[in-house]
Amino acid sequence: MSQSFYLDELSLDQTASRVFMVDDAGIAAFADVSTDHNPVHVDEAFAAASPFKGRIAHGMLMGAYISATLASDLPGRGAIYVSQSLNFRRAVRPGDDATVMVTITAIDLKSGHVTLSTVVKVRNKTFVDGTAVVIAPKRT
Repeated sequence: MSQSFYLDELSLDQTASRVFMVDDAGIAAFADVSTDHNPVHVDEAFAAASPFKGRIAHGMLMGAYISATLASDLPGRGAIYVSQSLNFRRAVRPGDDATVMVTITAIDLKSGHVTLSTVVKVRNKTFVDGTAVVIAPKRT
């Protein structure tokens, strides 16, 4: 459900969430676009011998899911990324449903900067968290 908000429509603690199915096709596409073909992501035999005991999704794929949520839901269309911090707490695996939640924690009306907490959860546990700053669109 895409929606968009102008800066003056945003409020503290406003949230949005999306669920992304992490699958082989998405991991392969991300590997191709990013040229990150680390075998822990794309080679089951290699990954089975890793500390993860199996393939894991790219951490930055979760960053892309956060970006999609910011661009599509909160603030939505026209939002411009300024910064993003990411803390990788657990490995997301193929077959996981990753729920991205973004919550507004600060709004600077003068600069248009909006700070949001960003969290990716799988099975109700935090796998990735961080903070994003975006410039929200202003009414013309």
